[in-house]
Amino acid sequence: MVQKALLLILIAASAFLFWRRFGLVVSRIRGARIDPDFRLGSLGRRLWTFFSEVLCQAKVIRERPLPGLAHAFVFWGFCAFALVTLNHIAAGFGWRFVEQRSAFGVFYFWFAFAFAVCCAVSIAALAFRRFVIRPTTLGPLSRESGVIALLIFLLMVTYMPMWWVSESSPAGHALWWVHTLIILAFLPLIPHTKHLHLILSPLTIFLERQGFSHIPPLSGDEDFGMVSGKDITQIAALQAYSCVECGRCTEHCPANNTGKELNPKLIALGLRNHLNEHGNRDETPLLEASISQTAIFQCTTCGACEYQCPVGIQHLPLIVGLRRGAVNTGAWEDGYGTKLFLNLERNGNAMGFSQSERDKFVAKQEFPIFDGSQEYCLWLGCMGAYDPHGREIVISFARLMKHLGTSFGVLKKERCTGDPARRLGNDLVFGQLAETNIESFRQASVKKIVSICPHCVRTMAEDWREFGIEVEIEHHSEFLARHSNLPSHKSEDKVVFHDPCYLGRYRGVYEEPRQVIARSAEVIDPPRARERSFCCGAGGGLVFLGEETGKRVNETRARELASTGADVVGTACPFCQSMFRDALATTSANPPRLLDIAQIAAAALPSDASRAGTDVILS
Repeated sequence: MVQKALLLILIAASAFLFWRRFGLVVSRIRGARIDPDFRLGSLGRRLWTFFSEVLCQAKVIRERPLPGLAHAFVFWGFCAFALVTLNHIAAGFGWRFVEQRSAFGVFYFWFAFAFAVCCAVSIAALAFRRFVIRPTTLGPLSRESGVIALLIFLLMVTYMPMWWVSESSPAGHALWWVHTLIILAFLPLIPHTKHLHLILSPLTIFLERQGFSHIPPLSGDEDFGMVSGKDITQIAALQAYSCVECGRCTEHCPANNTGKELNPKLIALGLRNHLNEHGNRDETPLLEASISQTAIFQCTTCGACEYQCPVGIQHLPLIVGLRRGAVNTGAWEDGYGTKLFLNLERNGNAMGFSQSERDKFVAKQEFPIFDGSQEYCLWLGCMGAYDPHGREIVISFARLMKHLGTSFGVLKKERCTGDPARRLGNDLVFGQLAETNIESFRQASVKKIVSICPHCVRTMAEDWREFGIEVEIEHHSEFLARHSNLPSHKSEDKVVFHDPCYLGRYRGVYEEPRQVIARSAEVIDPPRARERSFCCGAGGGLVFLGEETGKRVNETRARELASTGADVVGTACPFCQSMFRDALATTSANPPRLLDIAQIAAAALPSDASRAGTDVILS
């Protein structure tokens, strides 16, 4: 009776200490502002993601195979131990519901024993990696991590001898109490450490916003973005408290990789610390108090952090939300940013050129004006209309469309889709540009659109939905891959393809541009390719914000591409091509040529159809 009373007191104390902290976390999350556009949506898709990423630990293993597998065995060990732990505690009150010597008991407890061995080995390996190898992305050493790792290890090793030590013996009795005390000591530590993700991350993954890097709309005229704790939404708070501090986001961040201040992990931890210190009813500004303004404006919005995160944190909506707060309250003062916004407002393009420059280009190339009778509206975009090299890509692609007999036209007037304004947090300018373009689409009866720019494709296909329009648009790589009847001319050249972030991670298009190149040359991948592609440095509006600190992102990527020994660097984004144009020249005296996939494909056209931008392509 004394043992049962003592056990009950210890359980109550452990549960109280657990809830005292965890209850505060729950109140912070529940007290946060409701996400304006959150919908549960497809339950089947959410359940599949939960099964894949939580139960199977697929992302954890895929992105870091050895540490990921070790982490997975720890997780699976906890799952296998759930019934064992409940039965263990129940036995202390004389309520054992699974007998160790029963048929099911023999099977299940040996099953749990196997996972206990795997879990003990795995947590020891993870501890060795954390405290001996010390990867820099994990951050400074944490005493808490060591204590938790030790408790998990002891939890497993105190279970294993129970098969051979009788519970009625003094040794068995002592072993039972040691195992019990470890469980009761472990529980209240969880909400005080990063191991809170054990409880929250399954919910975070299940409830993550649908769509990669989905930026939620502002909820009204009084919503300026994330300015203070009261602006943090429930999903943002849940994700902030779920951060496991693994550093995967840091490891793949192009800004952090090139010596800049930005560390995506610290964005999530900054929100968490702010909620802990100031709550979600306080007016204390998030920027500078908890998060660096400089850091958030170094983000290229490449999405590597969000793609890598194993616990469902969506960094980009957080960063864009913080940018919104800084821009809309006037806290961000940047000469380049101000000039960009003025160019977009006054001239309708990021470069500040007059509309007449686009008109001259359209007239010179004799592009037909879209009147609703053509199949496609060819969207030029800022780069395709005003940048000389972007124009070459458009010319090449237009010739390919003509060769195929596909009817197309361009809008008489076109304004920027608003991509740089959207990513930098200026929703007012973004909305003005989007609404003007949408009205032009309606007047011209535009149904199908094709563009050379993944940023334009993303913005029109996803961000414009806020204005009640569903745009049928595709990237020119998708269009060209679908038309396999284009002429081909196989050369001896090797083309290393750079996956644009907004085409790959954002749109999931990887094979199509490679299929287009493969008709003319051998395609090779750089070390970081496809989902792991390293950013060119242009995204998030950064291409318009002047010189960057630290090493240049574009030069870092250009060196990696050139190191493959390829003859040509293939791109499928005019911004990537713009960033690599000068960067490749720094790699060697004889750098590889730089070509868009449309230029590569157009080189195989008959000579009379291969003029500007396509005449000297592949050897």
